[in-house]
Amino acid sequence: MLEGGAAAAAQNGGRGPARPSFSRVLQQQGPMTDVFGPSTNMMAVNDGADGAEWNGMAGLQGEQEPMGFIEIVATVGSVLLLILTLPFSLFISYKVVQEYERAVIFRLGRLRRGGARGPGIFFILPCIDTYCKVDLRTVSFDVPPQEVLSRDSVTVSVDAAVFYRVKSPSQATNNVQDYSHSTRLLAATTLRNVLGTRNLSEILSEREAIAHTMQSSLDEATEPWGVKVERVEIKDVRLPVQLQRAMAAEAEAAREARAKVIAAEGEMKASRALKEASDVLTDSPAALQLRYLQTLNTISAEKNSTIVFPLPMDMITPFLGIKK
Repeated sequence: MLEGGAAAAAQNGGRGPARPSFSRVLQQQGPMTDVFGPSTNMMAVNDGADGAEWNGMAGLQGEQEPMGFIEIVATVGSVLLLILTLPFSLFISYKVVQEYERAVIFRLGRLRRGGARGPGIFFILPCIDTYCKVDLRTVSFDVPPQEVLSRDSVTVSVDAAVFYRVKSPSQATNNVQDYSHSTRLLAATTLRNVLGTRNLSEILSEREAIAHTMQSSLDEATEPWGVKVERVEIKDVRLPVQLQRAMAAEAEAAREARAKVIAAEGEMKASRALKEASDVLTDSPAALQLRYLQTLNTISAEKNSTIVFPLPMDMITPFLGIKK
């Protein structure tokens, strides 16, 4: 020990042995515990997510102030009341939270150290401790239809669905009065703001991009509340009746125009094919007679009472000359 002290004194310039740091003393003495806090209860369970969440709460409560005289008296009185009313006080002091819940504990109005408790059993002192349960499961809600004026001055009604969950129970309890109601209002406002920067064609065709933009905006705004927005979906886009009729008339006119173009192209191709056929028939008069016979065969197959018999023009030409 003397040699270690002399070596430490030599390293410190002869000013005596170095004083151990506070963190080293804590490591040697073990973790400090709160005498009356839930940390003495061996059945209190905290997972890693709550520990990380409590690190984010350092800015919320700042440095822990020392307990005053009245607080000490109230805490001692609560412990005495707990001891005097045993075992009936155990039914009040021990609480249970489910796997999907966390409990945020306040003692005399102050947030307890260690973050939210759960899942499992945790301990509270009667009369001075209060707690609030927070559900960590994903919650979904429908955004009411919003009447929005698009960038090209078209009024549309759009509704959406939002999915969110609480990732920090302490922030959700202390930073906002009602995180669920606030998230709903913010979702409706964000939907109107995002759609106001888009044209009607973009609103109808780029739903996924609009949903992603809305999710990023909501997630950034709800970060201080301990809320994580997981997904946003655009459900329906409703247009005014007059606009629907105008769009239907426009689509019908476009279809009719395309049909006329297709019919004209068909006529042009058919005329070219007929021209080629006429050239072939001109070169071979026998082919024309065969075509006549094929036409007669087609007419007779349909059981018609009228038969059209083609008469060659060579037989009629002499009679036409006599008439003249």
